[in-house]
Amino acid sequence: MEKTNYVEHGERKCLHAPGGLMVLLAFHLVICVFGMVGNGIVLWFLGFQMKRNPFTVYILNLAVADCSMLLLFFLLSLGYLILTIICYGLISFHPFINNFVYAVEFLCHFFVLSSLGLLTAISTERSFSVIFPIWYRCQRPKHLSGIVSGVLWASIGSFILAMYLCYLFHQRYGTLFSSVITVYSVILSLLMLISNVSMVIRLRCGSQRRHLGKLYVAVVLNVIFFFAFGMPFTLNAVLALLHNSISVNQRVVLVLALLNSSINPVIYFLVGSWRQRRFQGSIKVALRRVFEEKARIKEESPVPEGIPTESTAQGPAGQGEA
Repeated sequence: MEKTNYVEHGERKCLHAPGGLMVLLAFHLVICVFGMVGNGIVLWFLGFQMKRNPFTVYILNLAVADCSMLLLFFLLSLGYLILTIICYGLISFHPFINNFVYAVEFLCHFFVLSSLGLLTAISTERSFSVIFPIWYRCQRPKHLSGIVSGVLWASIGSFILAMYLCYLFHQRYGTLFSSVITVYSVILSLLMLISNVSMVIRLRCGSQRRHLGKLYVAVVLNVIFFFAFGMPFTLNAVLALLHNSISVNQRVVLVLALLNSSINPVIYFLVGSWRQRRFQGSIKVALRRVFEEKARIKEESPVPEGIPTESTAQGPAGQGEA
């Protein structure tokens, strides 16, 4: 966040920001609203309109992380904009505002790293389902998706909380925790990259060459956009903590992070509505084409007779719906 000047007007000391910063804050608000609406639709659809399967559990958690990130920054930007407009930014609250901004920043890192972990989990499990389909469908623990999601939320949250407490109480362990998170991010990124590459090679270069299913395409696009938009935010924060410097323009990094949290619902809609070289269908139909188990099983390799699939064991998802 760019620095602002405090100027006295009568008995009040007011917050003044450059015009460019005001425009940037308004732009942030637009992105946040757009992303929250998109992620809210995904949450509504996966939470109430279709039966959950192993992959939609991860997608649901990913939408929660993205929507939380956008809501958090929306409230921060809106409050900052209101304080600036109505000249209510009392200088006595300046230390409190600074601490609040830093808390929001740490929470943003928490949600971005959670997105990284969830994308890695989706990619890894999807890769296993392609490379070892019989083992995956017969031996996979029933509640694996929920357990992995919970472990990811808890572990990343613990590290981020420890880092924030070190900052708040001026302890010397901030560099240690930032180093651990750096290693954590590198391991997850490599695992996510290897999983997606091996999955694509298996599908496109194996003995039985197959087209990528819609969920495969959506996951791969999610990963690509995360590396392009979400990773700079994490790298910039780590460099700032380790070397007390910022590598790139902070405004650009922040806008990219907000775009990363907003782009996934657009990907799901575009992938689900793309049929016969043109986009068609409603949002609900497009999401169902991406996430529904029946459509995905048709796109995957057939399994030998006698091997039960998850959809036959649980019944078709969304039975009776259009």
